[in-house]
Amino acid sequence: MAFPTLQPTGRNFNPGDFPIKSFRSQSGAETRILYGSQRTNMSLELNYDNITDTNANLFLTHFNEVQGTFQTFSAPSAVRSGWSGTSTALDVTGANAWRYAEAPQITAIRPGVSSVRVKLIGVL
Repeated sequence: MAFPTLQPTGRNFNPGDFPIKSFRSQSGAETRILYGSQRTNMSLELNYDNITDTNANLFLTHFNEVQGTFQTFSAPSAVRSGWSGTSTALDVTGANAWRYAEAPQITAIRPGVSSVRVKLIGVL
């Protein structure tokens, strides 16, 4: 099963940074070395508010299928629904894969309706 293709009601994206190492000499001069051409440590938090329990269960099923935080997966284009910038800005459709940072958090709103928060980490 693929990651659920529901449109999130909220999104928090941290683009990470390029792998850089800084060295400071005793005189205070700084040297910085760039160790790669791609950003690392990206994170994406998705909120799905007031969805059916059946749809909330899709996240638990997917979490189990990818063995929790172990396996990586592709994020569908639906996770950037509502974003008017380029898809590469969120790096959702690029060569980047995602894995769960933690188990999906499900909050019961009322019988049959829940809200889900999913935290993902970008993996090169």
